[in-house]
Amino acid sequence: MSDYIILTDSCVDIPDSLSKELGLVVLPLKVTIRGKEYDNLLDESQISSKVFYDMLRQKESATTAQANPQGFVSVMEPLLKKGLDILSISFSSALSGTYNSSLIAAKELEESYPDRTIITIDSLCASMGQGLLVTYAGKLRNSGKSIDEVAAFVEATKLNISHLFTVSDLGHLRRGGRLSASSLVLGNLLNIKPLLHVSQAGELKVYGKARGRFKSLNLLVNRMVETFDKEKNEMIYISHGDSLEDALYVRDAIQDKLDLPKEMFLINPIGPVIGAHSGVETLAIFYIGSERFAE
Repeated sequence: MSDYIILTDSCVDIPDSLSKELGLVVLPLKVTIRGKEYDNLLDESQISSKVFYDMLRQKESATTAQANPQGFVSVMEPLLKKGLDILSISFSSALSGTYNSSLIAAKELEESYPDRTIITIDSLCASMGQGLLVTYAGKLRNSGKSIDEVAAFVEATKLNISHLFTVSDLGHLRRGGRLSASSLVLGNLLNIKPLLHVSQAGELKVYGKARGRFKSLNLLVNRMVETFDKEKNEMIYISHGDSLEDALYVRDAIQDKLDLPKEMFLINPIGPVIGAHSGVETLAIFYIGSERFAE
């Protein structure tokens, strides 16, 4: 059995230390703010999440760039030259062209390295939902599972990775085309907070709303409790847009309702690429659920 590497992109939003522990290769996506482009690195060495969100609070706008095929080739080819196979797990194709770039790169390289295996998977996940899926994959790889076994697990599990989140600044959803102008005005006037998820097609969808921040957080927790599968979950991930206090509140609420150990939880900031679209004080929960909304 050939050795292999799990390749993903920086939208996983997991800590750099965990990425290293799992032996991942992470291709950075890019964010531009105040006219300067940064690699969205997990170690935050080019721009920290704190600095990024402080800029957003100052009403700066950020744009992002997907990984292109050449970016994938530049990372994949040295691995293939070392005799390694590649399992590539990418950010949802419904939200980025990154997965399509991985396909183009894999097709190009397969001609030059016919003895190597490259498997590309569309995670249909985002942020720490993608990170959670990749974490399970990395743990299986480290336990000795083959590339085909891990790929099969990822395909079988990805649509059970539940993403529940709410945002504080509706303007980011409006700029991303997720909210009408009238809904933006009304939402701001009434302090309406949307409840969102990632659908089976890997798209962002609004599934409900709440009046006020803490009501929205509590409704996220309630939805999680309804769909949480205790037998299948080893980890619960919570991400936030520089709103650690709210993340801790949500963790404690989940822990109380489900009687879970704190060791199950991983809390981490949302990186700049995802944060450019979700905004300051976004709060998200990721876990293996009994269902993921179709819409």
